[in-house]
Amino acid sequence: MARFCSLYSGSSGNCIYVEDGDAGVLIDAGVSMRRICAGLLAIGSDISRVRAVFLTHEHSDHIKALPMLFKKYEIPVFATPGTIRGACAAVEALNPDRFEQMETGCCAEVGGMAVSSFATSHDSLESVGYRISFAGGEDAAVATDLGFVDEPVMRGVQGCKMVMLESNHDIDMLRNGRYPYYLKRRILSAMGHLSNRDCAAVLPALADAGMRHVVLAHLSADNNLPALALETATEALCAAGMQDMVSVEAAPRSGPGRVYTL
Repeated sequence: MARFCSLYSGSSGNCIYVEDGDAGVLIDAGVSMRRICAGLLAIGSDISRVRAVFLTHEHSDHIKALPMLFKKYEIPVFATPGTIRGACAAVEALNPDRFEQMETGCCAEVGGMAVSSFATSHDSLESVGYRISFAGGEDAAVATDLGFVDEPVMRGVQGCKMVMLESNHDIDMLRNGRYPYYLKRRILSAMGHLSNRDCAAVLPALADAGMRHVVLAHLSADNNLPALALETATEALCAAGMQDMVSVEAAPRSGPGRVYTL
Protein backbone atom coordinates (compact mmCIF):
# COMPACT_ATOMS: atom_id res chain seq x y z
CA MET A 1 0.00 0.00 0.00
CA ALA A 2 1.39 3.40 -1.01
CA ARG A 3 0.99 6.49 1.17
CA PHE A 4 1.71 10.18 0.59
CA CYS A 5 1.81 12.99 3.16
CA SER A 6 3.08 16.55 3.37
CA LEU A 7 4.87 16.75 6.72
CA TYR A 8 5.81 20.45 6.49
CA SER A 9 5.25 23.01 3.75
CA GLY A 10 6.18 26.68 3.41
CA SER A 11 9.10 29.09 3.61
CA SER A 12 9.81 27.92 7.18
CA GLY A 13 10.54 24.39 5.98
CA ASN A 14 9.49 21.68 3.54
CA CYS A 15 9.40 17.91 3.82
CA ILE A 16 7.18 15.32 2.12
CA TYR A 17 6.96 11.64 3.00
CA VAL A 18 6.14 8.98 0.44
CA GLU A 19 5.86 5.30 1.36
CA ASP A 20 5.22 1.99 -0.38
CA GLY A 21 4.93 -1.00 1.93
CA ASP A 22 7.56 -0.69 4.64
CA ALA A 23 9.91 1.57 2.63
CA GLY A 24 9.69 5.34 2.48
CA VAL A 25 11.46 8.32 0.97
CA LEU A 26 11.56 11.98 1.89
CA ILE A 27 11.28 14.74 -0.66
CA ASP A 28 13.33 17.57 0.89
CA ALA A 29 14.49 17.88 4.49
CA GLY A 30 13.96 21.54 5.28
CA VAL A 31 13.16 21.34 8.99
CA SER A 32 15.18 19.89 11.87
CA MET A 33 15.70 16.13 12.14
CA ARG A 34 13.79 16.26 15.41
CA ARG A 35 10.74 17.70 13.65
CA ILE A 36 11.05 15.26 10.75
CA CYS A 37 11.11 12.33 13.16
CA ALA A 38 8.15 13.77 15.07
CA GLY A 39 6.19 14.24 11.86
CA LEU A 40 6.84 10.65 10.80
CA LEU A 41 5.74 9.31 14.17
CA ALA A 42 2.57 11.42 13.99
CA ILE A 43 1.48 9.60 10.82
CA GLY A 44 2.40 6.14 12.06
CA SER A 45 5.79 5.83 10.40
CA ASP A 46 9.39 6.07 11.58
CA ILE A 47 12.77 7.33 10.38
CA SER A 48 13.90 3.69 10.17
CA ARG A 49 11.62 3.25 7.15
CA VAL A 50 13.27 6.07 5.20
CA ARG A 51 15.45 4.58 2.46
CA ALA A 52 16.46 7.85 0.76
CA VAL A 53 16.05 11.62 0.66
CA PHE A 54 15.52 13.47 -2.63
CA LEU A 55 16.26 17.21 -2.73
CA THR A 56 14.43 19.62 -5.03
CA HIS A 57 17.02 22.40 -4.64
CA GLU A 58 19.51 23.96 -2.25
CA HIS A 59 17.53 26.73 -0.51
CA SER A 60 17.65 26.52 3.27
CA ASP A 61 13.97 25.66 3.72
CA HIS A 62 14.66 22.43 1.80
CA ILE A 63 18.02 21.28 3.25
CA LYS A 64 18.06 22.37 6.90
CA ALA A 65 18.25 18.84 8.32
CA LEU A 66 21.18 17.67 6.18
CA PRO A 67 24.06 18.25 8.65
CA MET A 68 22.32 16.25 11.37
CA LEU A 69 21.00 13.68 8.93
CA PHE A 70 24.51 12.98 7.62
CA LYS A 71 25.85 12.86 11.17
CA LYS A 72 23.29 10.44 12.62
CA TYR A 73 22.08 8.32 9.71
CA GLU A 74 23.38 6.41 6.69
CA ILE A 75 20.44 7.46 4.52
CA PRO A 76 21.45 8.31 0.93
CA VAL A 77 20.60 11.82 -0.25
CA PHE A 78 19.93 12.24 -3.97
CA ALA A 79 20.31 15.61 -5.68
CA THR A 80 21.25 17.16 -9.00
CA PRO A 81 24.87 18.27 -9.50
CA GLY A 82 23.80 21.90 -9.23
CA THR A 83 21.89 21.32 -6.02
CA ILE A 84 24.88 19.52 -4.48
CA ARG A 85 27.15 22.44 -5.35
CA GLY A 86 24.65 24.94 -4.01
CA ALA A 87 24.01 23.04 -0.79
CA CYS A 88 27.73 22.66 -0.05
CA ALA A 89 28.33 26.34 -0.77
CA ALA A 90 25.46 27.34 1.54
CA VAL A 91 26.38 24.97 4.39
CA GLU A 92 30.12 24.66 4.92
CA ALA A 93 29.82 21.46 6.96
CA LEU A 94 28.37 19.49 4.04
CA ASN A 95 30.64 17.14 2.12
CA PRO A 96 29.75 16.66 -1.57
CA ASP A 97 30.95 13.05 -1.38
CA ARG A 98 28.05 12.20 0.95
CA PHE A 99 25.49 12.92 -1.78
CA GLU A 100 24.21 10.60 -4.50
CA GLN A 101 24.38 12.58 -7.73
CA MET A 102 21.24 12.29 -9.84
CA GLU A 103 21.11 14.13 -13.14
CA THR A 104 17.91 16.00 -14.05
CA GLY A 105 15.60 13.67 -15.93
CA CYS A 106 17.07 10.49 -14.45
CA CYS A 107 15.42 7.85 -12.26
CA ALA A 108 16.41 6.04 -9.06
CA GLU A 109 14.89 2.80 -7.77
CA VAL A 110 14.36 2.91 -4.00
CA GLY A 111 12.32 0.49 -1.90
CA GLY A 112 10.27 -0.68 -4.86
CA MET A 113 9.54 2.90 -5.95
CA ALA A 114 10.85 4.52 -9.12
CA VAL A 115 11.68 8.18 -8.41
CA SER A 116 12.34 10.31 -11.50
CA SER A 117 13.11 14.02 -11.69
CA PHE A 118 12.07 16.80 -14.04
CA ALA A 119 13.37 20.35 -14.41
CA THR A 120 11.61 23.26 -12.72
CA SER A 121 12.09 27.01 -13.13
CA HIS A 122 13.39 28.59 -9.92
CA ASP A 123 16.19 30.90 -8.83
CA SER A 124 18.47 28.08 -7.76
CA LEU A 125 21.30 26.24 -9.49
CA GLU A 126 19.41 23.18 -10.76
CA SER A 127 15.97 22.73 -9.23
CA VAL A 128 13.74 19.75 -9.98
CA GLY A 129 10.41 18.20 -9.16
CA TYR A 130 9.85 14.48 -8.65
CA ARG A 131 7.52 11.79 -9.94
CA ILE A 132 7.18 8.63 -7.87
CA SER A 133 5.89 5.44 -9.48
CA PHE A 134 4.64 2.78 -7.07
CA ALA A 135 4.65 -0.98 -7.48
CA GLY A 136 0.84 -1.01 -7.61
CA GLY A 137 0.79 1.12 -10.74
CA GLU A 138 -0.19 4.52 -9.32
CA ASP A 139 2.00 7.63 -9.58
CA ALA A 140 2.46 10.73 -7.40
CA ALA A 141 4.34 13.95 -8.14
CA VAL A 142 5.82 16.91 -6.28
CA ALA A 143 6.33 20.26 -8.04
CA THR A 144 7.00 23.21 -5.73
CA ASP A 145 9.19 26.33 -5.95
CA LEU A 146 8.62 27.06 -9.61
CA GLY A 147 7.94 30.28 -11.44
CA PHE A 148 5.62 28.74 -14.02
CA VAL A 149 4.31 25.41 -15.28
CA ASP A 150 6.06 24.56 -18.55
CA GLU A 151 6.08 21.43 -20.69
CA PRO A 152 8.70 19.53 -18.64
CA VAL A 153 6.65 20.12 -15.49
CA MET A 154 3.40 19.11 -17.19
CA ARG A 155 5.00 15.92 -18.51
CA GLY A 156 6.36 15.25 -15.03
CA VAL A 157 3.02 15.51 -13.23
CA GLN A 158 0.47 14.55 -15.88
CA GLY A 159 -1.14 11.18 -15.37
CA CYS A 160 -0.38 11.12 -11.64
CA LYS A 161 -3.22 10.22 -9.29
CA MET A 162 -1.66 12.37 -6.53
CA VAL A 163 -0.08 15.78 -7.23
CA MET A 164 1.51 18.24 -4.82
CA LEU A 165 1.69 21.57 -6.65
CA GLU A 166 2.81 24.98 -5.47
CA SER A 167 0.14 27.59 -4.78
CA ASN A 168 2.38 30.14 -3.11
CA HIS A 169 0.66 33.51 -3.26
CA ASP A 170 -2.36 35.55 -4.18
CA ILE A 171 -1.12 38.11 -6.70
CA ASP A 172 -3.13 41.00 -5.26
CA MET A 173 -2.08 40.23 -1.70
CA LEU A 174 1.55 40.13 -2.79
CA ARG A 175 1.41 43.35 -4.82
CA ASN A 176 -0.35 45.24 -2.03
CA GLY A 177 1.62 43.65 0.79
CA ARG A 178 4.59 44.71 2.88
CA TYR A 179 7.35 42.98 0.91
CA PRO A 180 9.96 45.26 -0.70
CA TYR A 181 9.74 45.73 -4.45
CA TYR A 182 12.75 43.53 -5.29
CA LEU A 183 11.25 40.60 -3.38
CA LYS A 184 7.84 41.02 -4.99
CA ARG A 185 9.54 41.09 -8.38
CA ARG A 186 11.48 37.91 -7.59
CA ILE A 187 8.38 36.01 -6.46
CA LEU A 188 6.34 37.10 -9.49
CA SER A 189 9.12 36.27 -11.96
CA ALA A 190 9.45 33.15 -14.09
CA MET A 191 12.14 32.02 -11.63
CA GLY A 192 10.04 32.67 -8.53
CA HIS A 193 6.95 31.04 -7.09
CA LEU A 194 3.65 29.86 -8.54
CA SER A 195 0.56 31.94 -7.76
CA ASN A 196 -2.85 30.58 -6.79
CA ARG A 197 -4.15 31.60 -10.21
CA ASP A 198 -1.40 29.89 -12.18
CA CYS A 199 -1.67 26.76 -10.07
CA ALA A 200 -5.43 26.60 -10.54
CA ALA A 201 -5.15 27.10 -14.29
CA VAL A 202 -3.52 23.70 -14.84
CA LEU A 203 -5.71 21.66 -12.48
CA PRO A 204 -8.47 20.81 -15.01
CA ALA A 205 -5.94 19.36 -17.45
CA LEU A 206 -4.36 17.30 -14.66
CA ALA A 207 -7.77 16.08 -13.51
CA ASP A 208 -8.61 15.11 -17.08
CA ALA A 209 -5.37 13.08 -17.16
CA GLY A 210 -6.24 11.15 -14.00
CA MET A 211 -5.37 13.34 -11.00
CA ARG A 212 -7.72 12.59 -8.10
CA HIS A 213 -5.95 14.38 -5.25
CA VAL A 214 -4.09 17.70 -5.25
CA VAL A 215 -2.19 19.22 -2.33
CA LEU A 216 -1.62 22.97 -2.66
CA ALA A 217 1.90 23.55 -1.39
CA HIS A 218 4.33 26.18 -0.12
CA LEU A 219 1.60 28.72 0.78
CA SER A 220 3.06 32.07 1.80
CA ALA A 221 2.33 33.12 5.38
CA ASP A 222 2.24 36.78 4.31
CA ASN A 223 0.76 36.74 0.81
CA ASN A 224 -1.79 33.95 0.89
CA LEU A 225 -4.51 32.30 2.92
CA PRO A 226 -5.37 28.60 2.85
CA ALA A 227 -9.03 29.46 2.22
CA LEU A 228 -8.07 31.69 -0.70
CA ALA A 229 -5.82 29.06 -2.29
CA LEU A 230 -8.55 26.45 -1.89
CA GLU A 231 -11.19 28.78 -3.32
CA THR A 232 -9.10 29.60 -6.39
CA ALA A 233 -8.35 25.94 -7.08
CA THR A 234 -11.92 24.82 -6.50
CA GLU A 235 -13.34 27.53 -8.75
CA ALA A 236 -11.11 26.37 -11.62
CA LEU A 237 -12.24 22.77 -11.18
CA CYS A 238 -15.89 23.83 -10.89
CA ALA A 239 -15.66 25.88 -14.09
CA ALA A 240 -14.47 22.72 -15.85
CA GLY A 241 -17.19 20.58 -14.25
CA MET A 242 -14.56 18.56 -12.36
CA GLN A 243 -15.22 19.59 -8.77
CA ASP A 244 -16.39 16.09 -7.79
CA MET A 245 -13.42 14.35 -9.37
CA VAL A 246 -10.60 15.82 -7.27
CA SER A 247 -9.99 16.29 -3.55
CA VAL A 248 -8.16 19.55 -2.76
CA GLU A 249 -6.07 20.23 0.34
CA ALA A 250 -3.91 23.17 1.37
CA ALA A 251 -0.78 21.72 2.98
CA PRO A 252 -0.32 22.85 6.60
CA ARG A 253 2.85 24.81 7.34
CA SER A 254 3.81 23.39 10.72
CA GLY A 255 2.78 19.75 10.75
CA PRO A 256 1.51 16.78 8.78
CA GLY A 257 -1.46 17.11 6.48
CA ARG A 258 -3.77 14.39 5.29
CA VAL A 259 -2.25 10.95 4.67
CA TYR A 260 -3.32 9.76 1.21
CA THR A 261 -3.54 6.07 0.38
CA LEU A 262 -2.91 5.26 -3.28
